[in-house]
Amino acid sequence: MKKMLKRAITAAAMVGILAGCASEEDTVIMAPVPKVKSEFTPKSLWSASVGGGVEQYFSKLAPAYAYDKVFVASRDGLVKALNPENGRTLWQQDLEQDVSARLSGGITAAYSQIFIGSENGQVIALSEETGAVNWRVDVDGEVLAAPATDDNLVMVHTTTGMLIALEQATGDVKWKVSTEVPNLTLRGDSAPVAVSGGVFWGTAGGRLAAAIIESGQLIWQQPIGTPQGATEIDRLVDVDASPLILGSTLYIVGYNGQLTAIDLRSGKPMWKRKYSSSTNLASDTKRIYLVTDKDHLIAVDARSGTELWANDQLENRLLTAPFVIDGYVVVGDTQGYLHWLDRESGEFVAQQQINSSGFAVAPIKLDDGYVIVTRNGQVKKLTLTQ
Repeated sequence: MKKMLKRAITAAAMVGILAGCASEEDTVIMAPVPKVKSEFTPKSLWSASVGGGVEQYFSKLAPAYAYDKVFVASRDGLVKALNPENGRTLWQQDLEQDVSARLSGGITAAYSQIFIGSENGQVIALSEETGAVNWRVDVDGEVLAAPATDDNLVMVHTTTGMLIALEQATGDVKWKVSTEVPNLTLRGDSAPVAVSGGVFWGTAGGRLAAAIIESGQLIWQQPIGTPQGATEIDRLVDVDASPLILGSTLYIVGYNGQLTAIDLRSGKPMWKRKYSSSTNLASDTKRIYLVTDKDHLIAVDARSGTELWANDQLENRLLTAPFVIDGYVVVGDTQGYLHWLDRESGEFVAQQQINSSGFAVAPIKLDDGYVIVTRNGQVKKLTLTQ
């Protein structure tokens, strides 16, 4: 399914265009909920809420765990710090001003602050201790992806193809890097990743870019996908997934592109495999897990890229990025189910419906459990420990 197109085409117009071109064979059908005999049922430790959540909007507001707090946010601007032991609110901040805050990029915790971006083209820094707003700055374009932090900088990737480095203490711009943005792209952007003095991110033009953090100098761009086809939709090659780094190897995947392993020292590909995805990768260090554009779950060997298993039983269920919890691969879907798979075989081992509003983001791991946030803002801490 061509998910969430942006730039110059409204949702209504897009539906009309696609409906006019579609045949019965082109109809997208969501797979039914697989019948699974659950081997376990997670225990709920506490439940909380964060406003109305993100509802059905495109807002990748994954929670964050840092400074012994769980940070959550809603699209309309409510930000909370929760006690990880009992879910009680430690502080809350409302970032809505004259219009909806439209929070969508974040949450990232560093430098005793949390950083969040918005569709209004703002980056906001809050004190992790009190929730007070330390600074709020305007940037060029929407911020749909979580910022990266390193070397006292906050680096944000915007929909205009800019990677912008802000001083963490003041929000002042230190440098900018610009990359090409095609006329038509997917709704979403790659969250940058910083490591060893470099920052890496995917671009809307189908490339993985690398720059020096200190100066913003662009080092190289590696093609992940090449535009092909007769229409602009066929030629979409966005790299919206965040790079995944294991040791000295970087893994990245693109829409209509390839899953690629890149040596960080040389910037050269080690292997490539034909997969199409716009969703973040997950790993247990031995295997790379991905969700394809058809919502097939795939596991490949991290060293060679050899496919180990594939599970297509959740096709078109609008899955979250995969996540590894207690040795299982976990994904959420649009109807609020969590699906647990054996990481060795890809077979289902458990399933629960948490909330019918569905999931937009994967769970996050805590020391003694994990936290999930549903689209309607329900926050839960669960554990598999009996």
